[in-house]
Amino acid sequence: MFDVLMYLFETYIHNEAELRVDQDRLERDLTDAGFDREDIYNALLWLGKLADYQDGLAEPMQLASDPLSMRIYTVEECERLDASCRGFLLFLEQIQVLNLETREMVIERVLALDTAEFDLEDLKWVILMVLFNIPGCENAYQQMEELLFEVNEGMLH
Repeated sequence: MFDVLMYLFETYIHNEAELRVDQDRLERDLTDAGFDREDIYNALLWLGKLADYQDGLAEPMQLASDPLSMRIYTVEECERLDASCRGFLLFLEQIQVLNLETREMVIERVLALDTAEFDLEDLKWVILMVLFNIPGCENAYQQMEELLFEVNEGMLH
């Protein structure tokens, strides 16, 4: 499913391709690209729930915004988000790429993935997808994109 999300993000969303693609056509394109129907369905469902945030149909967990408070992760969250992922989320909050609401959206979308393996690079892409879809997060998206691509480009040299 995560591979389908990455493909969709890179092919349609991030490259500013036509965003109003007929769902049947999109499913056909994904099937033609070699993706499994169940993965396609799950990815489209995942994106639909993400779009609910954009449309105001869903809200992240209501949180107190005490700057001295600390996020305690559940066992399920710790199983999916290792220490490096949790540290990266904290780092993004500290540099104000994420706020309490967007952090919770990211965590909720990570937990909704049906993937056995999940690492820091995957988390970065989920963060990018969430920020791209939330109105008013354009600057945060741009910062995250710069972080993602600067680090990846630096690793190539």
